[in-house]
Amino acid sequence: MGLMLLNLLRSIENILGHSRFSSVLKNYVFDMREANDGIFYLHDINHTNLYKNLFRQTTMSQSDIWTEKYRPGKFEEVVGQQEILKRVKSLVQALNIPHLLFAGPAGIGKSTLALIIVKSLFGDAWRENYLELNASDERGIDVIRQKVKDFARTKALENVPFKVIFLDEADALTREAQQALRRTMENYTHTCRFIMSCNYSSNIIDPIQSRCVVFRFKLLERRDIIEVIKRITEKEKLKLTDDAYEALYEASEGDCRRAINLLQATASISLDINAEMINMIVSSAKPAGIKIVLDYALSGDFINARDKLLDLMLKESIAGTDIIKLFQKEIWNLQIEPEIKVRLTEKTGEVEFRMTEGSDEFVQLQALLASFVLAGQGKSS
Repeated sequence: MGLMLLNLLRSIENILGHSRFSSVLKNYVFDMREANDGIFYLHDINHTNLYKNLFRQTTMSQSDIWTEKYRPGKFEEVVGQQEILKRVKSLVQALNIPHLLFAGPAGIGKSTLALIIVKSLFGDAWRENYLELNASDERGIDVIRQKVKDFARTKALENVPFKVIFLDEADALTREAQQALRRTMENYTHTCRFIMSCNYSSNIIDPIQSRCVVFRFKLLERRDIIEVIKRITEKEKLKLTDDAYEALYEASEGDCRRAINLLQATASISLDINAEMINMIVSSAKPAGIKIVLDYALSGDFINARDKLLDLMLKESIAGTDIIKLFQKEIWNLQIEPEIKVRLTEKTGEVEFRMTEGSDEFVQLQALLASFVLAGQGKSS
């Protein structure tokens, strides 16, 4: 409990500034007993008054996850993927869907669309006719032989002649499990339909792909992310500045789930949200800071480039792999020859691979900076 309160106080201090924060709280002491309704008690120094409303941690705000609270429940509420929605909706209206494979990055609506399909088909009885398995947890052949086959062989309880099995992250299934799934899909087509989602369709064996209609989802565009954010801010009575919307979109990189989670994390601090607060939650370096590092390196000043880079990593708590991604983005904004940009991009990819294989990130990033220095001097790296 103490740690939760301490983190809350630190967040407020970051927003108000140390001096203002100290002046506001200098006359108060905390009683760490917590009320049944989840309120921290705050007394003045003489314990003559009790203040309940300064730090309110209600049960509702603790339990509501906005990604679930605002998950679309109808086709009309889904943003982006309009061509996919149009085709899937027509299949559902015909009450006869084939096996479906949804492929694409995380947080763009694959699981949500699967749930909408099932609810549209079965109405209130959707739970009795729907089985969801996360293949990253249950990925072996025994799951296919037991859970999936037992559910698939029974008839649906409603007018729709089949049940639906949703395999989330199906690309995590082992090869043996996928081979067993192929036969199950053939044998129980009259009583069951499969909807599978994956990040990479190349990890799904060809026989399964040939039995499915494959829909490839793309990252959400800026207008789609902002539409979702505005919908939530209206219902939660939040106030966002224009740069806050931009910061949320940049941080999400087209992942709607990530954008909503960032918004909720920031809203727990204040209802008035700006870009600086969002960047504090994201803990990402600003492009200007990365540009300074690269400018130092390209001008031949390796020492200052290294010191600035280490300062960014330690101050902002940014992992080496995230620094690499920021480098890769910023390279194409530099005022250098296209040939050098290509060479540096290639070197960046090589260093990123070494880091994912377990190499020391500080050593690898310094080696990358050395390559930038040599490139700036017109030498081969």
